[in-house]
Amino acid sequence: ISLADHCDATFLYNGHIIGSTYIEIDLFGKRLVFSGDVGRQVDELLDPPKQPEWADYLFVESTYGDRQHPDEDVGQILTNLIKETLYKKGTLIIPSFAVERLQSLMYQLWKLYKKNRIPNIPIFVDSPMGNNVLEVFKNFPNWHKLTIEEYHNMCNHITLVSSYAETWETIDDPRPKIVIAGSGMVTGGRVLTYIKQLGDMETTSILIVGFQAEETRGRKLLEGATELKIYGKYVPIKAKVNHLESLSAHADQDELLTWMGAIKNIPEKVFLVHGEKDAMEIYKDKIQEQLGWHCHIPMMHEVVEILL
Repeated sequence: ISLADHCDATFLYNGHIIGSTYIEIDLFGKRLVFSGDVGRQVDELLDPPKQPEWADYLFVESTYGDRQHPDEDVGQILTNLIKETLYKKGTLIIPSFAVERLQSLMYQLWKLYKKNRIPNIPIFVDSPMGNNVLEVFKNFPNWHKLTIEEYHNMCNHITLVSSYAETWETIDDPRPKIVIAGSGMVTGGRVLTYIKQLGDMETTSILIVGFQAEETRGRKLLEGATELKIYGKYVPIKAKVNHLESLSAHADQDELLTWMGAIKNIPEKVFLVHGEKDAMEIYKDKIQEQLGWHCHIPMMHEVVEILL
């Protein structure tokens, strides 16, 4: 896309969520690359991210710049949790981001059922935005790996909740069940209603998937919180909290280094963004050690001059 004289922007697939891209801006002969959120090398729904080949200035995310994702058997972990939920006759609540994560969970559960690894336990997806994203998956099949048949079979196996009245009907449903609802970090959305009503029951399990930012309810659950403030009141948490890290849609340290490793030149400067301080510091050291590139961690409101 030509933005102005001597200024062109190119959007390239980066595999984080459906439709996501990174951006290359060619400005007066210099190339600025903005990674956006970089996706995984191996993903159930999406192809691996494309990689930049040249960057005079690189702005790269560092969400997981300090670690590798664990080598988890996602199917087995889900199977065990579902069997436990059936045994306790309870509810498995999975807070989820609406885009890609929710669809990935749906696909994982559909696969387990299709392979007879789990019984036909009721599965409810309560995310208006997530439901809309399913339409994107249907309308843009070239952006993901699912066939049309797989997509329809997956959706037909799961109950999509639309209205808030249906949320309460789902809560009151006495059957053992799985509920996937937004938001992924438990900062808002309908998952708050489920946790408020069911979180104080020992028959409830909560599965946290993916990154949880500091001070979010999701992070507090992982840190062992015994109560959460929801809608202005403190709710006791007796539910068992589990963590599944490998479903993250963010590249880990090795995958980020692989993504950057295709760049043929040495960038004049690398800016680390979108990460917690410790993760950025560790990733900065790793880049300098492995690639020998100069990295900078910008401060809030800092102004940096770039020579063109």
